[in-house]
Amino acid sequence: MGTLVDTHCHLDMDSFDPDREAVLDRAASCGVGRMVTVGTDGASSLKALDLALRHTSRGVFATVGVHPHEASSVAEGLPGALRDLARHDRVVAVGETGLDFFYDHSPREVQKKVLAFHVSWALEVRKPLVVHVRDAFDEALDILKSEGAAGSGGVFHCFSGTWEQAVAALDLGFYLSFAGPVTFSKGEALRDVASRIPRDRLLCETDAPYLAPRPFRGKRNEPAHVARIYDRLAEVRREARVELEAAIYRNAEALFRWAGEKAP
Repeated sequence: MGTLVDTHCHLDMDSFDPDREAVLDRAASCGVGRMVTVGTDGASSLKALDLALRHTSRGVFATVGVHPHEASSVAEGLPGALRDLARHDRVVAVGETGLDFFYDHSPREVQKKVLAFHVSWALEVRKPLVVHVRDAFDEALDILKSEGAAGSGGVFHCFSGTWEQAVAALDLGFYLSFAGPVTFSKGEALRDVASRIPRDRLLCETDAPYLAPRPFRGKRNEPAHVARIYDRLAEVRREARVELEAAIYRNAEALFRWAGEKAP
């Protein structure tokens, strides 16, 4: 069994349509034993679950939710059909939800309301949250705190914040996941944060097809490339790669609760 985990990717996206099976083969050959493919709206959530069901032997799991970019589509509430998906045993989290004040594809007040919807949903189904934040950390943290997200737990995916923000996320009981930017030449501040995160709160992801790590930057990302992120994290944390792999696997297992799942 591969012990690498890609805790956040988007295998449903069109860019994988020509060679999705080959992408999964390459991930397996690089030692990736678990992948979490993340829903961003109703259609992609359905597709994520379908992929998880068709690729159980490859260790694929799904999340279901509505990305802040798409928050306007559920401004009046999350559809019952979407909410029901979260109860499936191949769905390990609610999201990707959060706030994105950089692009503002949905009005900020709508994003806030929809994030609160997701917290309530996660608490209802007793599954963790997958949180996306860009240029809105304080606002997102306030909502997570006020809505009781400490009770669901979760992960700030593709973390890119400051050390002070990392501490606030850790104090809430959340995990922090690092992606391709931790390998970028201008990523020194992020690498410093990654080097200081407690080992038992650290996760690793690709966010494929986005944010390919060096030396693949500018190309389509894929789960096999998570190995490069593990390498960089082990280097900056001055830890043995094998020990880091084991720790991140345990962390992902604790967050997503797939203990007992037959290894691929």
